[in-house]
Amino acid sequence: MCCMQGHFLTTLCKESERKTLLEFKQSLQAQDSSGNDVLSSWKSEECCVWVGVSCNNLTGYVEKLDFRSRFKDVAGTISSSLLKLHHLRLLDLSYNDFNESVIPEFFGSLKILRYLDLSNANFGGPIPSNLGNLSMLETFRLGGNGEGLFYRHNIVNTFTVGKLEWLSHLSFIRELDLSFVSLSSANDWSQVINKLPFLEELSLSHCDLPSISPSSFSFTNFSTSLTSLDLSGNSLTSSFVYPWLFNVSSNLVSLDLSMNQLKGPIPEAFGNMITMQELYLSHNQVEGEIFKSFGNMCSLAFLDMESNHLSTFGIVQNTSLSCTSYSLRELSLAYNQLKGNSVLNEITKLPSLSVLDLGYNLLNGTIKESIGQLPNLKVFRLAGNAFDNVVISETHFSNLTEIGPRFPIWIRTQTALVFLDISASEISDPIEFERWKVLNLADNSLSGPIPSSLGSLDSLQMLSLRGEIPKWIGQSLSSLVFLSLRRNHFKGKMPRQLCGLKYVQILNLSLNNISGSLPSCFNNFTSMAQKLSLDQRIEHVFRKFFVIPFDPKYVDEALLTWKGTKQRYEKILGLLLAIDLSCNKLTGEIPEELTNLQQLIALNLSRNSLIGKIPQKIGQLRQLEVLDLSRNKFSSNIPTSLSELTFLSTLDLSYNYLSGKIPTGRQLQLFDPSSYSHNQGLCGPPVSPYCSMVEPTQV
Repeated sequence: MCCMQGHFLTTLCKESERKTLLEFKQSLQAQDSSGNDVLSSWKSEECCVWVGVSCNNLTGYVEKLDFRSRFKDVAGTISSSLLKLHHLRLLDLSYNDFNESVIPEFFGSLKILRYLDLSNANFGGPIPSNLGNLSMLETFRLGGNGEGLFYRHNIVNTFTVGKLEWLSHLSFIRELDLSFVSLSSANDWSQVINKLPFLEELSLSHCDLPSISPSSFSFTNFSTSLTSLDLSGNSLTSSFVYPWLFNVSSNLVSLDLSMNQLKGPIPEAFGNMITMQELYLSHNQVEGEIFKSFGNMCSLAFLDMESNHLSTFGIVQNTSLSCTSYSLRELSLAYNQLKGNSVLNEITKLPSLSVLDLGYNLLNGTIKESIGQLPNLKVFRLAGNAFDNVVISETHFSNLTEIGPRFPIWIRTQTALVFLDISASEISDPIEFERWKVLNLADNSLSGPIPSSLGSLDSLQMLSLRGEIPKWIGQSLSSLVFLSLRRNHFKGKMPRQLCGLKYVQILNLSLNNISGSLPSCFNNFTSMAQKLSLDQRIEHVFRKFFVIPFDPKYVDEALLTWKGTKQRYEKILGLLLAIDLSCNKLTGEIPEELTNLQQLIALNLSRNSLIGKIPQKIGQLRQLEVLDLSRNKFSSNIPTSLSELTFLSTLDLSYNYLSGKIPTGRQLQLFDPSSYSHNQGLCGPPVSPYCSMVEPTQV
């Protein structure tokens, strides 16, 4: 049977399987992010061209169902009709939202499956042990059903499992991902892993793995094929990890032991892992020197030792003579105890380096000018060290940076640069804007209007600048996720075109002189209105560029103001959804459309001249943790719906004209009376013990 450009010349689909797929569709009731039926296109006679369906070109039998990232919400169930697809070899339901429903038991009867991916799909509950019946599986992914599922910024393990004996029946498995599955009761996990002879990739990240005494099992060198191992985030100790690790495989290419409880010096046995390319040991308590361990790793390209107690670095001088070149490309040694300047002397001998993070150590002394000659270096951090009276010239960083007042001419020739932070550089020259994705020009001496050439940066994701708010920001810079124009001298109205920033997560226009009313189109901020997985948020924007978690200041923190106090949010920008329009001259009422931003976490409209009622539907903002409407001219009752919010940690309604009884609810009575002060018409707890007024009814 032949086909052309994806359209079959004759019907290939089996009628029985077409009916099975329609039954599956009907029971699933899956919707996309707009509320539309994801499988609405499943209508034609030829089911082999339906979205997500792949058939064998010769037999016409359905072999693959790939629904990765298609279902944003599933209201129904997964039908057992899939059992009628007797030739199904691949089932991918990853990166969807199944609302913490349990994995169907019948999955264990899909016995010819080679590939099963249920990762990042918001499944929950116990894992069916009959999945061990899938003896033909080669790829099995259950991970990530806790990753990105944060309950007030804490990771939640939505999967639980007892014994893992059933896994040992997957004798052909090559890739196994159980990350974020709670294995705290699986004391047999190491013995089970030892019984998987063809295993190549294993991820047990953030599984709460129980430590097991090395004497409780025999070392079998179980899988010489194992090349990738991730045991990060498990609080494992050195006494367990090292003996087990050095006996499971000598062919590892990637190893992640970050966020455990490894202590003491690094064993020299690491030097036997000569095939290693990626090694992550960050956020442990490793101490001493590392050069004796890693000198034989000729292929090592990515090394992350951030947040340990290391004092000495000497990979280059102790590299084996058999290494003909130094392959290290990304190196993070931040937050250690490295001293002196010997590290910098070593670094100049690593020509392949593109990312180097030595921030927050004890480095001092001189900095050789040769550091600026590394041909591939794109990111370099030395912040937080002990350098004193060190003269820095442009020669030091000829490939990296140049201090003002003149704008660095060489930057215009750096075609690989996409991140530019030249804040606080005293630059006064005109600036050319070309290809930036992150641009920070704050605290310089720039003058004149914002150049329209900024509008051509259609990939820009973060922006901080001064001037008048141009209308083209919302039209041309549609990729922005972070817009801060805080503490400038902006005047005039807020342009409606800002509503074109559908990906924006932090909008900070505070401390300006912006006037006029709030745009009614705020509900266009899709990232604030719709539930998105964490990988669609800003943290993952930056992880696309750096394999080692590298956190420059503009990624680390956002500065917002609540109740007149600056609050700094560090390392959670992927979770923070905030609007701060405080300290302006805004007038009019809060548009009802703003209450559609149901994922909003922080809203500050304080110190303006807003009038009218607080929107009755403000309780729809169920994720709100911070709400500051103080020092405006709001009147009438506090909406009853506000009492339905459960996550509020900061509330300020003071200095308004509010009246009536404070609604009784879960949290409103717990705030300090100052949150309601200078509203002469308010009564009831916590302002006063009694109130003769009737509580407002929900509209």
